[in-house]
This record gives sequence, structure tokens and C-alpha cells, in this order.
Amino acid sequence: MQTIAEKLRLNRQCIGVVMTMGALHEGHLSLVKLAQQTAGTVILTIFVNPSQFGLNEDLHQYPRPFEQDTALAKAAGVDFLFAPEAESIYPENYQTTVECSAVARGFEGERRPGHFKGVATIVTKLFNITKPHIAVFGEKDAQQLAVIRRLVEDLNMHINIIEAPIVREKNGLAVSSRNIYLSTQERDGAAILYKGIRHAEKRVAEQGHNLQEIAEEIEKMINATPGCRSDYVGFVDEATFEPVETAEAGIEYRLLLAMYSGTVRLIDNGKIRA
Repeated sequence: MQTIAEKLRLNRQCIGVVMTMGALHEGHLSLVKLAQQTAGTVILTIFVNPSQFGLNEDLHQYPRPFEQDTALAKAAGVDFLFAPEAESIYPENYQTTVECSAVARGFEGERRPGHFKGVATIVTKLFNITKPHIAVFGEKDAQQLAVIRRLVEDLNMHINIIEAPIVREKNGLAVSSRNIYLSTQERDGAAILYKGIRHAEKRVAEQGHNLQEIAEEIEKMINATPGCRSDYVGFVDEATFEPVETAEAGIEYRLLLAMYSGTVRLIDNGKIRA
């Protein structure tokens, strides 16, 4: 893959990369389309990264429909599919990792210790292997996107990070590979995440500047939904991902949400302008 990428660069091809863990869905394919608008060659990576899963998370149960993924990638016009084995990415005696700081501490970083170190390490490795000019990441994983932006800036990587909007199902639920674990009832209940975002938009538009109060209202909405349990709800500064309790007029914030619908953990987010 490195040899191919180097040849593409020597031939003045603009390379775009879309990184996934497979189980491709409409959201992933929207990232590919966005990459194709800018890049002459698009590389799709599929790698279920063991270093970003915690001890009690679903690494071994994570869906791996590789033949289906290959067909979807081909139909989407992907130029190269890079799907390495874990042993080639993390060989014996592998010792180097990439640490993140403030932007990775709260929310997902707090709930999933070591998760963003795993993300930052694999993203750095895949950047070095695919040698892209641009990389497209989904807005659904907002904190991950912030971590990657910080990584690229701090380590002087000459890569343009493009943010792709969230793709949603008809009921507002953000499209995710983990949605396949949801029953029909759980899927209906999970729509409360998007309702929470819409509630925040309405409250802030009505001059509701107490963001902590609005977050508490959304938590109550989630916990009042049968089969649902809130993990966290909070507002952060878009640039630093530091928690914010009071909104200032004209400033854009990001609402972060995580919850369980049954046993399935889901995340979502929305931009909220005061």
C-alpha cells in the first residue's frame, strides 16, 4: 500500500482516504462520495482496531461482513481497499503509541480509558501507509474528529481533514454499524437522542443560556424513554472540547450525548448556536 501510494503521489494524484472498521453503511459511503469530490484516488481502509476497544467492549462481536463490504466499496467506486491483518499493523514487540491530551480527556475519553490513544495511534499509522492529501471523517464521532484535527496540527501532518455531516435514519437515529444490534423497539427508543438535540436547539433559540439545565432536561427525557438509560449529556466548546455551562450569544457549541438502548451503547451530537 505504501508503494502504491508513493507511485500515485509521483504521478501527481491527489489521494483521499476514508478510514473505517468495516460493516459499511450509508454513512461510510457518504464519506467516500465526499472524498471523491476532492481526490482523484480514494483509498478505503477497513481495520477493526483492537487497541481502541476496552476490556469489556465488543471487539470479538464487532461485525465483520468483509465480502459485503468489498462489494459495497467496489460499487461506490473506491480505487483501493486496504484491509490489513492485525498482526501486520501491530507485530510482535510493537512498542510505540500516540498519546492525546486535553481534547481526549472527557466524555468518551473518560468512559473508555485508552480509547483515543488507540485511535490516534492507528490513524497515524494509516496516514503513514496511505500517504493521503485529504482524509474524510464523520461528524458523528465528534470528539474523535477533534482528536484527529489536533493530532494533524500538533504533529505537522500536511493532510486536509474534511468533516462529513451525520447521516440519519428516518426517525433521526444516527446511522452506525452498532445499530444492527438494536431490536425494533430499541431502535424506536434510540430516536430520543435526536429528539434531545432538537430540544436543545429549541431551548437555546428561545434564549435559554443555562446549558447545564438544558443538559439535565435531555437526560430526564432519555431516562424516561422505556429501555433507555443516559450515559452522559453535556455541552462543550467546539475548539477545545472543554465543558461549558452557560451559553454566550453568537457562539457555537456542541452537544454531546451517549446512552444505552437496551444493552447497545450509542453516541450522537449536534452543533448548537446561541
